[in-house]
Amino acid sequence: EKLGRDDLALPFLKVLSRQDPTLDELPDAKAGDIYNGVTMQVYNGAEGVYVLPCAYERRFLEWVPRGQGTGAPVNIYTPDQERPETVRDASNRDNVVGGDSYIEETHQHYVVVKEAADTYSTALIAMKSTQLKKSRKWNSMIASRTMIGTNGVPFVPARYSHVYHLKTIAEENSKGSWHGWDISLDSQVSDINLYNAAKAFAETVSAGDVEVRHTTESGDGDGDSSPF
Repeated sequence: EKLGRDDLALPFLKVLSRQDPTLDELPDAKAGDIYNGVTMQVYNGAEGVYVLPCAYERRFLEWVPRGQGTGAPVNIYTPDQERPETVRDASNRDNVVGGDSYIEETHQHYVVVKEAADTYSTALIAMKSTQLKKSRKWNSMIASRTMIGTNGVPFVPARYSHVYHLKTIAEENSKGSWHGWDISLDSQVSDINLYNAAKAFAETVSAGDVEVRHTTESGDGDGDSSPF
């Protein structure tokens, strides 16, 4: 129907925080649940969701304080791009020297979500702040998988070769409490249609045909109101 990437929004999957206004809009949702920002579907955090990781990007987002600007990042940097000089404050926020903005390292995980009745959807999970450790652990879990090929030689399979179970757990430090991701390996993909869908999505991301539209309401729920 001649829809381009400017006409579509890639859903974000995020962990709902206690301060999220979504809780006022959806009375059945609670802090720690997982929320799809486009379909408005809520997944119970203790039960979680099953996803196939398809692609990964590391980005540095430059934001102005909440309530200022358009609600979107003022700049998005790749790891190899030069970024403004920053200084870290007591909240571990990297503030831009001589300005009002700050830069936040963000890990972007593009996933296919297994839904009920053999259906699936695509989404993005943006991890930052306290969840960066979870992101690195997930990447290590993926990179450490090995399989034996038909020739008997071990190899590292594609990211989307396995299904992972994502739930949420309560976390805390000296500055407060929040909910974060809990990631575990579930199984190898057995459905060839699901595998092919994940492969196609990975190729679409790799080709640069997926546009991510960050806003102050997207991400993993570990934002301004949560301890860093």
